Amino acid sequence: MSLGQKLAPHLPFLRRYARALTGSQSHGDNYVRAALEAIVAAPDDFPKDVDVRVGLYRTFQAIWASANYDEFESPAVDAEREAIAQARLQGITPLSRQALLLTAMEGFTVSDTGYLIGTSPEEVEALVADAIAEIDRQTRTDVLIIEDEPIIAMDLETIVRDLGHSVSGVAVTRDEAVAQAHAHRPGLVLADIQLADDSSGIDAVKDILSEFSVPVIFITAFPERLLTGERPEPTFLITKPFQRSTVKAAISQALFFNAATVEA
Repeated sequence: MSLGQKLAPHLPFLRRYARALTGSQSHGDNYVRAALEAIVAAPDDFPKDVDVRVGLYRTFQAIWASANYDEFESPAVDAEREAIAQARLQGITPLSRQALLLTAMEGFTVSDTGYLIGTSPEEVEALVADAIAEIDRQTRTDVLIIEDEPIIAMDLETIVRDLGHSVSGVAVTRDEAVAQAHAHRPGLVLADIQLADDSSGIDAVKDILSEFSVPVIFITAFPERLLTGERPEPTFLITKPFQRSTVKAAISQALFFNAATVEA
């Protein structure tokens, strides 16, 4: 199997990481593209002593660490979102955010994360704790949960409240979700894809976003319906069964870029 074939299954998830890190799909994809170009240009330099996924992220991290921010800027980047990200970054270091995303969202061990960002496992744990504490301090909002499994919905409610947020409602169908969003405009949406009446959480989210802008985290057992690589994809996608730490990290990152929670 060629190196390209080995890397292909991991690219949608690297794109997810890049979007979460930068706050922009186009901006994140520019970094991913640069990493792939570096691999193609010098395949013999690709790390051979680690798992291929770790090697891919290591190459990306090297590009991220060395590149000039403006070098990868795209005219399509949302200026408002970038301004929000910069406001947030004044209160939390980029290395802390990388450690948080790599461990809690991408599922790397603290040892692998230390390898990726060039620090010790102990320092990674400290960085993650700092990142979560600082982002949570900056962000408080109401969360709409779209989930038809009662136990999962209750678990998500607990996670949301543990982070200091409020739950504006729990919807089990597309129509309920849209009605609740209109009745109490949330600052964040957690959405499953397959709902109780065979309606779609994707359609519910589309309906909500047609009325107002709100960050969305999809939590689903069917990630392939979203991570196709063929169309704009959600910045935040969690696969079931999920870890609580993963949901917490995704919520923190989603709100990191949300204008409604920027402190005056």
